[in-house]
Amino acid sequence: MANNYFKFKQFTIFQDGSAMKVGTDGVLLGAWANVEQSQRILDIGTGTGLIAIMMAQRSQGKAKIDAIEIDDSAYQQAFENINACPWTDQLQAIHQSFQEFCSNTPEQYDAIVSNPPYFMNGLDAKEESRTKARNADHLPFEELLEGAMKLLNPKGSLSVVLPIEEGGYFIRMAKLSGFSLRRKCKVLPNPGKAAKRYLLEFSVQECETINEELIVENGQRHVYSPQYINLTKEFYLKF
Repeated sequence: MANNYFKFKQFTIFQDGSAMKVGTDGVLLGAWANVEQSQRILDIGTGTGLIAIMMAQRSQGKAKIDAIEIDDSAYQQAFENINACPWTDQLQAIHQSFQEFCSNTPEQYDAIVSNPPYFMNGLDAKEESRTKARNADHLPFEELLEGAMKLLNPKGSLSVVLPIEEGGYFIRMAKLSGFSLRRKCKVLPNPGKAAKRYLLEFSVQECETINEELIVENGQRHVYSPQYINLTKEFYLKF
């Protein structure tokens, strides 16, 4: 059973009320997404609020971050985590579906980040809340991309983390939606192993793709690569 909280260097994430616990995917995206120049950031499907809070830490007071969550329990958890963190004035938790938010908000964003639901084969997790968090039926890629295109300003970017197969599909759908792939990072668990995840950054403007590679561990359990340590050292206590 996962702990009911996860302690980072500058904040703590309580997670007993959220179906999706703190994991490598969220931490990677929160550390990797290019948001240094962003003043308005949107986190879609914030869960515990982890990525939104990481955005606030990285922005050093410069950015306002909206964090959307559709699930009742997860929203309450995100709200509490956001209000307990050092950057609460920068953050706002919003209890809505992304589709409803898109229809009502006048905001334009410099950056949108999401650890999106990705199961597309109809297989449900045992818990309804976990199913909602992980199953793309509740937020199809096409609707995520359409909404992101509407909400981003002309120089804006969309960053996501996805498994390899779903990531490939997302890249194709993004191109059809008018996005250009700016960065593609393959995440390998160990040297010589097949990549398990993509970190992807899309631009509203036409651009060339920068290909990257990130190795998490150096061939031994919990022995992390210098690259991974350098990326996440501002967050993890162990680095």
